[in-house]
Amino acid sequence: MANAREAGHRLRYRQITDILTRHGLGYLAGAVGVERFAPFHKGLLGHARRAEPYTRPEHVRLAFEELGATFIKLGQILSTRADLLPPEYQAELAKLQDAAPSVPSAVVQEALVAELGVPIEAAFASFDPAPLAAASIGQAHAATLLDGTEVVVKVRRPGVVEQVEEDLEVLQNLAAAASRRWEVADQYDLVGLAQEFAQTLRAELDYLREGRSAERFDSSFADDPDVHIPRVFWETTSSRVLTLERVRGIKISDVAALDAAGIERAALAQRAARIVLKMVFEDGFFHADPHPGNFFVEPGGRIGLIDFGMVGTVDERTQEQLVRLLLAITSQEADRLVDAFLELGVARQRVDRGLLRQDLEHLVSRYYGRPLGEIALASLLNDSLDVVRRHHLQLPPNLMLLLKTAAMCEGLAAQLDPSFRLTTVLVPYAEQLMLRQYSPFVWGRRLGEAGLEAAQLGAELPRHLRRLIADLERGNLEVGMRPTGLEPLVRRLELLANRIVLGILAAAFINGLAILMSVYHPRGLEQWAGALFAIGFVLAGVLGAYLAVSILRSGRA
Repeated sequence: MANAREAGHRLRYRQITDILTRHGLGYLAGAVGVERFAPFHKGLLGHARRAEPYTRPEHVRLAFEELGATFIKLGQILSTRADLLPPEYQAELAKLQDAAPSVPSAVVQEALVAELGVPIEAAFASFDPAPLAAASIGQAHAATLLDGTEVVVKVRRPGVVEQVEEDLEVLQNLAAAASRRWEVADQYDLVGLAQEFAQTLRAELDYLREGRSAERFDSSFADDPDVHIPRVFWETTSSRVLTLERVRGIKISDVAALDAAGIERAALAQRAARIVLKMVFEDGFFHADPHPGNFFVEPGGRIGLIDFGMVGTVDERTQEQLVRLLLAITSQEADRLVDAFLELGVARQRVDRGLLRQDLEHLVSRYYGRPLGEIALASLLNDSLDVVRRHHLQLPPNLMLLLKTAAMCEGLAAQLDPSFRLTTVLVPYAEQLMLRQYSPFVWGRRLGEAGLEAAQLGAELPRHLRRLIADLERGNLEVGMRPTGLEPLVRRLELLANRIVLGILAAAFINGLAILMSVYHPRGLEQWAGALFAIGFVLAGVLGAYLAVSILRSGRA
C-alpha cells in the first residue's frame, strides 16, 4: 500500500512538474524540489496560440486549471488572499471556474442508493438525471420529495475525496520542500498555508457540515421576513449527499429582470449589505462567498441565499482588533495605528517600525477629511493590503476571509446601485461593536479574567522558577539563536569557495595532462598526441573562461 502511494505521488509530481514547465513556471519546480521529474523541454507549451503573449498571472491560472480540482480550489482561495498576492494575480485567479464534466446519471443514482439505503423512487417523487450544475467536488440535481416539495440534491463525485487527499499530501510535501529551498516560501509560512487550505477543503467536502451551517443561518434570520434560508432535509442528507429546499428567483445581478419586476435596486442593495453585515457583526458567523450567483430575489423582494460550503467566523479577539484599528484611523494617531496593524498581522521577519509608520501615515492622509460615505471600502482595503504585503505581514485566515467578504459585498451592492458605498451602512454596526467592546460589563469581565490569570501565575511562578534554577545548575538550559543578516556573507563565501575549487581543477587538469604527455608513451600515441593535448587545453580553457566570466559578472575582478 505504501509503495503504491509513493508511486502515485511520483506520478503526480511528474505531472505537476510537466505542467509548470510547459507554462514557463519551471523555476517553481526547482523551488519545490521536483525539478528531477522535468522532461527535456523544447518550448512547445501546448496551450492555445494567440497574437499577444500570455502574462505570468495567466500562466499561473492556466497551470492551476490543468492541475485539476484541488489546485482550482487552491487558486480560488489564493485569489482572496490580498496579503499574499498582488492585485494582477488575484484578478486572474478569480477567473478560475469550479466547473467540470458531469458525472453519468447511472453513477449518480448508484451513489444516492448507497448513501440513502433505499431506492431513489422511495426517497424522491422525481429526480432529474441532468444536473443543474457540475463542479469539481460535486454536482446538483433538481428533485421533488414525496410530499411535493421542490429540492436541490447535491451529490459528491465518486473518488473525489481520495484524489483530494492525495493532492493535499503532495501539497504539504511541496510546501515543506519549498520552505527549505526558497527564502520567500519560508517568509510566508507555506507549510502553515497548506495546512489551512487542507482544513478549508476538507470542510467543503463534508455536506453534513454545510447542512449544519445552513441551519445556523436559518436560526439567525428566523425573525427576518426579508431573508430566505433554504431548509435542510436530513432524511436524504449524508456526508456525500445534501438535500436543500430549492430557491427560485431572479439572480441579484440580473439588473434588467429586476427592473422588469419592479424591484427598487437601491433599497435591494441596502438590504443585501445589511444581511452580510448582520452575519459579521451580530452573529459572528458569515457566508464567505457572497457572489451574485448565491443571491436570488424572490417575488416581493425577499432575498434567498444558497451555497453554504464556505463560511467564516469572527471571534471576540478579532472584533477587538478591528475596533482598535477603527479607533486608530479615526484618531489619526500614527503610533496607535502601527500597533493595531502589527496586532492584526503576523510578521514572519523583522518589521521596520519607522517605515511602517511612514507608509500608514501616507495611507491615512489619502482619506483624511473625506466623509465616510464617500470612501469606497474596496479602495481602502486594497491600499491597506498593499502596506501589509510591502512589510511581509500575514493576516489570519479568518480575517482575510472577512475582508474578502466585505469587498465582495460592496461589489455586489454596487452592481445594483453604482453610488452605493458599504461604509455608509457599516457605520451603525461599527458603533455598536465599539460600544459593546468598551461597555462596563465587558471591562468587568476582562478584569475578572485578568485577576484569575494573575492569581494563577502567582501560584505557579515559584514552581517554574525552581525548575529554571535547577536546569541552570545542571547545565541543561539552552538558548536558541537565529542570526539574521548573515545570509549574504555566507553566499559570498560559498561562491568564493566554488571559484577556488574551479581554479584548482583547471590548474590540476593542465598540470596532470602535461605530466602524462611527458611520462606515459604507449605505442601509437604519437599520431594522437597533438589532438589529445589540444582537447585537454580546450577543456582547461573552458573552465578558466567560466571562472573569469563569473568573477567579472560579480564586479569583483
